[in-house]
Amino acid sequence: MKSLKGKSFQTIALISIAVLPLLLSGCGYNRMVTLEEGVDATWAQVENVYQRRMDLIPNLVETVKGYAAQEQETLTAVTEARSRAGGVMQMDESLLNDPEAFERFQAAQDGLGSALQRLLVVTENYPDLKSNQNFLALQDQLEGTENRIAVERMRFNEAVRAYNTLIRRFPQVFVANITGFEPKPYFQSSDGAETAPKVEF
Repeated sequence: MKSLKGKSFQTIALISIAVLPLLLSGCGYNRMVTLEEGVDATWAQVENVYQRRMDLIPNLVETVKGYAAQEQETLTAVTEARSRAGGVMQMDESLLNDPEAFERFQAAQDGLGSALQRLLVVTENYPDLKSNQNFLALQDQLEGTENRIAVERMRFNEAVRAYNTLIRRFPQVFVANITGFEPKPYFQSSDGAETAPKVEF
């Protein structure tokens, strides 16, 4: 009698193991995994472009300092903003699972972007600096990087939208809750972004 019950239990367990993947794939589990991997991949690109900007700043500050040392307050603001952004620069997927940390990260990056804008506006007062080849090259690289940041943030938001939409749909919402799929945060436009200053060189 015991062996019959044991065999029945084993049979049920084997059938459950065989059927469970089919149920999960039918309820969108595999699609959730795919979309979450897409979010992680686009996040990696966001990391790359932000790191590129961080790498350009020291050379930019040093070049400007050579021509506009009296703009110490602006140069210090950029350096401090870079330092703050660097403090939250340990970017990994954990930021995507902590909305408050993600918000702090975005605020630090937005602060750095604003400080860079102020620095570039100040350089308008220094014609010699504006004709310096090193400065012009750095400026071009920084402008290209800022454009890439905007593009990668847009792609990231698109990937997050697709993922968040799927895990909120019925019946996938049940699978998402059982298997631990959590919504990911979006990049939001910073205050005043709709009226960004026009900078001409």
